[in-house]
Amino acid sequence: MSAVAVFDTALTRAAAGAPAAFTARHPDGDVLHFDPAAWCQDSIAGDEGLLARCTGPTLDIGCGPGRLTRALAATGRPALGIDISAAAVRLARRREAVALRRDIFGPVPGAGRWRHLLLADGNIGIGGDPRRLLDRCRQLLAADGRLHAELAPPGTTAWSGTTTVHTPDGDDELPWARLPLDALPAVAAPAALRVTETWTEAGRWFATLIPR
Repeated sequence: MSAVAVFDTALTRAAAGAPAAFTARHPDGDVLHFDPAAWCQDSIAGDEGLLARCTGPTLDIGCGPGRLTRALAATGRPALGIDISAAAVRLARRREAVALRRDIFGPVPGAGRWRHLLLADGNIGIGGDPRRLLDRCRQLLAADGRLHAELAPPGTTAWSGTTTVHTPDGDDELPWARLPLDALPAVAAPAALRVTETWTEAGRWFATLIPR
């Protein structure tokens, strides 16, 4: 089962009401827990502050089933979700979110013109290299754009690379990363991004970054 198939299968199971939670274990023994059933909800506690900061056209990176993309569109704010998972895009469109199947490291509509980018639900881990991901986000942002990211709690161990994913359907490898809030400035600096705001809500930790 490929890494993309991990998310396809998990989201399909979650949308059908079947158990879909899975874990990713880093070689140092640390474990991340993924809950696709939560992503399929209409909202999650802590979304409110994140959404409120998206005041213009927004790209939701790793949009999953489109929870945030749809919430923005419902209030009249232009939003596009992208995800490598075909199941995610299908589910997002089912809830009437505008979504495309795209790899963040490939061609993306509106590159260099987005006013807001979202990296929620642990998506700072996409690709297993936060430095590379933030550099790509910088390329997608407008000169006055803002990146809103969800991070691990301060004091959490940072790691990146390849994890071993354990799912109800088998095991596989997944490039992923965990980045705590207090480690963000040093990782963002090489991408010419700087942190302008941090906040916490409902036990979740967030930061806003802008181009230097």
